[in-house]
Amino acid sequence: MNCQHVSASRLTPPRASQAVHREDCTQCFDGIDDPEGLNVCLSCFNGGCAGERNHALLHHKLSQHPLTLNIRRTKKPRAERAEPPKKISKLVIEAESENDKYDTHTAVICYMCGGKEVERTVGNLPEVIDGVMKAMTFARQTEVQAWEQEMTPCEHTLCLQQEVPRKLESQNLATCSACDLQENLWLCLQCGNLGCGRAQFGGVGGSSHGLAHFDATHHPVSVKLGSITPEGTADVYCYACDDEKTDTELAAHLAYWGINIAEREKTEKSLTEMQIEQNMRWEFSMTSEDGKELEPLMGKGLTGLKNLGNSCYLASILQCLFALPVFEKRYNLPDLPESLAPADDLETQLRKLADGLLSGRYSRPDPDVAASEYSPEIQHQRGLAPAMFKALIGKGHEEFSTMRQQDAFELLLHLFKLISRSHHPGDLEDPVSEFRFALEQRLQCMGCGKVRYRTDIQDNMSVPVPAKRIPTESLDVKMREGGNEKDKNKDVFEPVTIKECLDIFTAVEIVGFNCPSCGKNAKATKRHAFKTLPEVLAVNARRFEYINWVPTKLDVPVAVGDEPFLLDDYLAKPHSADEELLPEDEEPGFQADEGIVGQLEAMGFPRMRAEKALYHTGNKDSEAAMNWLFAHMDDPDIDAQMSFAPKKDSAGTEPDEEKVSMLGAMGFTASQAKKALKETGGDVERAVEWLFSHPDDMGDDEVMGESVDPCAPKKEPGRGEKPAPFELHSIVCHKGGSIHAGHYVAFIRKDVEGEGKVWVLFNDEKVVKASDVGEMKKFAYVYFFKRCN
Repeated sequence: MNCQHVSASRLTPPRASQAVHREDCTQCFDGIDDPEGLNVCLSCFNGGCAGERNHALLHHKLSQHPLTLNIRRTKKPRAERAEPPKKISKLVIEAESENDKYDTHTAVICYMCGGKEVERTVGNLPEVIDGVMKAMTFARQTEVQAWEQEMTPCEHTLCLQQEVPRKLESQNLATCSACDLQENLWLCLQCGNLGCGRAQFGGVGGSSHGLAHFDATHHPVSVKLGSITPEGTADVYCYACDDEKTDTELAAHLAYWGINIAEREKTEKSLTEMQIEQNMRWEFSMTSEDGKELEPLMGKGLTGLKNLGNSCYLASILQCLFALPVFEKRYNLPDLPESLAPADDLETQLRKLADGLLSGRYSRPDPDVAASEYSPEIQHQRGLAPAMFKALIGKGHEEFSTMRQQDAFELLLHLFKLISRSHHPGDLEDPVSEFRFALEQRLQCMGCGKVRYRTDIQDNMSVPVPAKRIPTESLDVKMREGGNEKDKNKDVFEPVTIKECLDIFTAVEIVGFNCPSCGKNAKATKRHAFKTLPEVLAVNARRFEYINWVPTKLDVPVAVGDEPFLLDDYLAKPHSADEELLPEDEEPGFQADEGIVGQLEAMGFPRMRAEKALYHTGNKDSEAAMNWLFAHMDDPDIDAQMSFAPKKDSAGTEPDEEKVSMLGAMGFTASQAKKALKETGGDVERAVEWLFSHPDDMGDDEVMGESVDPCAPKKEPGRGEKPAPFELHSIVCHKGGSIHAGHYVAFIRKDVEGEGKVWVLFNDEKVVKASDVGEMKKFAYVYFFKRCN
């Protein structure tokens, strides 16, 4: 039928920068493969399911946008499918196209005309429909980018000065100039030297003669000969930056040495291809002890998440969080918030995830997802693609906005910040509150014996794991007794218990101290203890050692049992009535976080530099401090002593209104902004960090419109009563040499129908009963302990 709303709506095709949600609903995971399909709004391109939930109709009622494009997709019988194109070894991963696998059906619907189908040839509808169907969707965009590394040129590639040109004979491009290696060869673009690279994943040899050449000559830029393509791409490495870069003038720089790029043929894998291949090889056991494929688990709370390329760090954390009762209670709700832009609303996306992971409606076998080529009859789930959620939480973040592999624990802290800052409607509570606890620091001057207490509110803890290497002689004995040959050249460590890690975290240490009572530089004892304990304790096990300033993972086994254990010994003791408190400084001095100072010192930075970096970056983050140090290495006063008194705000007792407004624009109240600026001497950057670390503090002046009694005791999160039993609820495990590479999975204790309480492995979209959880618990990266009721 003809419809007047077509011309009245002034429809235009989507722009290249616009998100077109044409695969799954923005408010649930129903999509184009469901019987009723998906309705894409032709005004704003929001995608809404058209089935029983009918989120498309909800969007229409909120937006009053009349026209929508219904898209349904049905799978073709296998006999009708064309042969899939062959895969190639480059980063573009080819498979069957949508046209090969599916039949797609579309229809234009007008809600203003009672939901009737509209003639699709009217006005510019054909152009708009064509634009919607050809637009790159969120999920597709993510999948394409997932296999690409973001690389940029550097000053060394942009300002490359080449020496006197000479044509390199073909035989000179056949072997390393310092050995007989004929692969993994790197050409110095400055002088034409050919040296082998470092040994690479997958057995690619190398003796680092290219690096040795840089150490001797300081020529920074080299290109990998076997990676050069006629299109002008290649692996370019800058030894000075110690990173892969791009060379905008690569063809000219190669022609300088007589190499015609158009005649080159790619003969070796690029660094990115090898990195991706290595990440995909980090497999967790999906077979039983007798070698059979583990049967997939299906049902409520047993839904997998599709890997978007390098998103396993995100999937593992989300599975652990939504398996906790507090997240299920908070976000698994029947009613959705009213939002005109649900894809950009954190509350909506968290509820969408809760429904997707917990309802069981998407936990069903997919014939296209077989366990392996040897067990095609065992079908796993397709998995939910959390592309919208990933794009939303990554907005504006330097790391999480990229498609690179990330640190799962850092993601957890990022999520906690976003959730705590978000609006919690009605009587709904912030779920992160169940992770918060009060950590007490007791400082006692070794000169006068007086003490000072400080309380910090935290929602996680990072504990050091002591690395005790087993001597080589002991390893030789183990090898003779049947040890694994592959471990012969690997460092092997003595196992430790989780109690040992907590003992180190709460141990007494001696620190330098400027005592306000003694009036002199002295030493003091410092000890941390739990003033309260949370309902859920998130623990990061730090198994890393800095080797040449690079964090390297150590395989130190940590023994953690399934049985409940008590944390009573780690609760702070009552303050003694006869101990004398240190007088408060007129302006409390800055105290650097000793844990972060230790990390920076382990990397080779002097203590004074480490303290300066923490002072200038908010005293919360080792990475921010390290970046500050690299940026200020050449400062003439970098090693000079300095006073760490708080920075005074130019406005005196009242913070600058412009700074208050800046923080207000980030979503904080005026009271929170003023309190944070006072606590940090008016430094906006440090104020932001303070606000993130004190999410429950509503400010000095008022709390939600009510006046505050300054004398009233402040309620601290968590509970301090004994006994305090905790048990292991879930773990995030990692395989790989670095937290920024490899593969993450989650193991969660769940009640499974017919099985009772068992450990379940969530390996992206694959969900199975775990077979080797005992071994995995020893090497977990993040532990979630739940208080026993």
